[in-house]
Amino acid sequence: MCRHLAYLGQPVSLQELALDPPYSLATQAYAPRRQRFGMVNVDGFGTGWYVAGRPEPVRYRRAQPIWSDQSFASLAPTIESTCVLAAVRSATPGFPCEESGTAPFTHGRWLFSHNGVLHDLPLARKTLRDKVAWVPDALAPVDSAILFGLAVAQWEAGGELGDGLAQTAREIDAVGGGRLNLLATDGERLAATAYGDTLFVRQDDSFVVIASEPYDDDAGWREVPPDSLVEADDGGLDIRPL
Repeated sequence: MCRHLAYLGQPVSLQELALDPPYSLATQAYAPRRQRFGMVNVDGFGTGWYVAGRPEPVRYRRAQPIWSDQSFASLAPTIESTCVLAAVRSATPGFPCEESGTAPFTHGRWLFSHNGVLHDLPLARKTLRDKVAWVPDALAPVDSAILFGLAVAQWEAGGELGDGLAQTAREIDAVGGGRLNLLATDGERLAATAYGDTLFVRQDDSFVVIASEPYDDDAGWREVPPDSLVEADDGGLDIRPL
């Protein structure tokens, strides 16, 4: 459920990253190639990016299919960034299709996305409520929101980006678990978990990208093993067991 990606590297336009590739997020919204759960991702989309001189990211999201938003199609070629997180949504049954439930979630300098589902959200809320940073996006009426709140609590306590995702996955796993492919950035680093669905990485001298599935047929894509944590910055890429 859902497809997402994060990019770090030389400036790239939103058009080049999310719309132009042959199997872009716009295509994955209606014809994903590697998605294990669900068939389409038409319940919303969002993009977050960073601009020089502003520590907090800019966010644009809508509760509609990505291809139907002519405003996004107009602005995407004009915006370039060195760090982008984007997602298309397939809403978990029982949760509303509205903007507040669409990734990326954000607080401070962080952007976050979740591809998956919690198996027991009521238990997670009851058991973990004191561990959640109840920032505005953590209050959204969707299961991904509590994951974001748990991660923010880890980061605000000084945890590294990847460690916050790993600890969030462990805490949810202890109260029912779920499919927990998490993705985050702070504008300088990327982190992701492969836990229940597909995840791929691609790296060259000028960029690194982490994505639910490849957006083209370049030979540089590598599939991340299940139950792994991925971390990337301008110094390289690291993949290790969760």
